Amino acid sequence: MALLQQELTPAPASRLLEETATFYQFQLHRHPEAIRYLEQRGLRDPALIEEMGIGYAPGGNLRRHLAALGYSFDQLLESGLVSSQGRDAFCRRVIFPCRQRGQIVNLYGRSIGAAFPHRLLPRSKGGLFAWELVSSFSTVILVEGLFDLAVLWQAGFRNTTCAIGTQLTPAQLSQLAEEPRRSVYIAFDQDDNQAGQQGSHQLALRLQSIGIRAHIVQLPHGHDPNS
Repeated sequence: MALLQQELTPAPASRLLEETATFYQFQLHRHPEAIRYLEQRGLRDPALIEEMGIGYAPGGNLRRHLAALGYSFDQLLESGLVSSQGRDAFCRRVIFPCRQRGQIVNLYGRSIGAAFPHRLLPRSKGGLFAWELVSSFSTVILVEGLFDLAVLWQAGFRNTTCAIGTQLTPAQLSQLAEEPRRSVYIAFDQDDNQAGQQGSHQLALRLQSIGIRAHIVQLPHGHDPNS
């Protein structure tokens, strides 16, 4: 019974990330600039936004909120949610919780301003996004980014997953290889610097080497699934 209770009780770090994601979800509806950004990226379905747990980090108020819930500065610092100066790690970013087996393992922040576009907390990015929902499909679409995934889900392609980048971890490759008859359609960005194209080619070769049928989706130059 004690072992079962231990398995069912989320780790403190997971609870902290859950509290943070809930706070950011609340903030999304208080900041019109975040909603406008989602609309500009083609994401307009409120039900999908809620399902994915998308939020917004305005910056400057997370530490105070979490301190009121009893979390210490050291806990926030260790999690990567604040800097050593106490500043929020995420500022003016749309937030996507990355879940694995029902628990948040990381948070991804996409800048809506001039800052570097992508940010994850300094921890593992986990497995393929929403793999528990996608793994039953025999044909899977693999994209780079979470906005790519979101708009494809919105369009009805629920067999889409995301690696958050072009480089798959060994755990993510293992997930794709669980079903030997699976077909994977790689729909990475068509970048000016050829990063997406090179990543697609290298990944297709890796998948084929472990018996997975891989197909590269040829998008128009300069585009990604979101655009």
